[in-house]
Parts: sequence; C-alpha cells; structure tokens
Amino acid sequence: MPTWNMLSFQNANSPIMEHMIFFHDHTMIILILITILVAYTMLSMFINNFINIYLLESQEIEVIWTIIPAFLLIFIALPSLRLLYIMDEMSTPDMTLKCLGHQWYWSYEYADFNNSEIESFMIPQEDSSINHFRLLDVDNHTILPNLSKIRLLISSTDVIHSWTIPSLGVKMDAIPGRLNQSSFFINRPSLLFGQCSEICGANHSFMPISIEAIPLNKFLLWMNKL
Repeated sequence: MPTWNMLSFQNANSPIMEHMIFFHDHTMIILILITILVAYTMLSMFINNFINIYLLESQEIEVIWTIIPAFLLIFIALPSLRLLYIMDEMSTPDMTLKCLGHQWYWSYEYADFNNSEIESFMIPQEDSSINHFRLLDVDNHTILPNLSKIRLLISSTDVIHSWTIPSLGVKMDAIPGRLNQSSFFINRPSLLFGQCSEICGANHSFMPISIEAIPLNKFLLWMNKL
C-alpha cells in the first residue's frame, strides 16, 4: 500500500518490478560513487593552490576521466538492456484481460471467459467505510489469478488514460483508436492499487485501479458465478 510518507518503492509483487528495483539500486550505487569522486576532485582543486601538476596538466588524468565514464555507462547500459528485453511482450500468456478507459472509470473484459465484463468505479468518500482505502478502493475489484502469465490489452473510448500498478511495474497508456499491450505476473495473493497517471480531465484523480489476486482455483469458481 502507498502511504503519505513513503520515500521508496512499494513492495514488488511481480518479477518485473523486482528487477526494476534491483536496477534502481545498482544505478544509485554508481551515481553515489560518481558524486563522491567529483566532490573529492573539486575539493582537491580548491585546496591545492595550483601546485599539483597532475591536476593542472597531465595526459594520464585526461585518459582516466575519459575511460572511466565510458566503463560506467557500460555498467549501466547492460542491465538496462536486459531489463528492456525482460519487459517485452509475453509470447504464451495464460489469459488475456482487456481494459478500456472511460471518463472516469475503467471497464474490464475477460476475453478468454465468454467476454465477461465488469465496470470499476471509485467508491465515493461519503459511501466508504473504515474498511475501504480512501480514493483508492472501487466497487468492483479486478479479480485475477496469481502465479499466472497475464496479457493486458488496453485502449480508451474517449481521451488518453494510463493504466498503472506501481507494485507490478506496469504503466501503459490507453489511447483512443489504438490497442496497446502489456503483460505481468503476480507473485502472490494480494490486493493491489493504482491510479490513472495521465491527466485525462477534471476527475483524473478519481479513477483508481484495484486488483485482487487470488489462487487459480478460486478465480475459476468466481468466473463461474460471474
């Protein structure tokens, strides 16, 4: 769950988000080392009184500050490219979920289950109870099975929206007349929240996303009742 004083990421609930957090930590370590090195060099320049010839004119130091950044960029680029390929489209999904953005709510269609469809509206504050999450809970959770490869097809019926679940590492624009695709894998049974992250109009901040991940056998029982 996101909280008002959260400075880091939400707990990862998908392999993609775990890799994204690892890449963030990897990059931050390199950036901290660069910052310390640059700060130390600048401090040395201030206090050397222009008598250190190696800091004033030296081919060796010029080679060093050319080669080291090149290697640092390689250390950042290789994990980044690997992550991009991991985030690529899924070839053999277990199920497909079609999502449509409206002003201002979401509708979901289970394409593999007789095109069963649900609409998801935010619970108004005056109707919410102590068990609801303010401005995040919806009247119909999007029920999905955990430990399953899920393909998301997303579009919009009016303006540009953006379907975002931070703990899954998923963010995909819903564009009218265009069908975008993403995929994710939910690690464990959970209740996941997100919001439209595109400025889509006056009620932009009032179309949250709520996913309830449950075991596959319970998901199939729920689909039979839908």
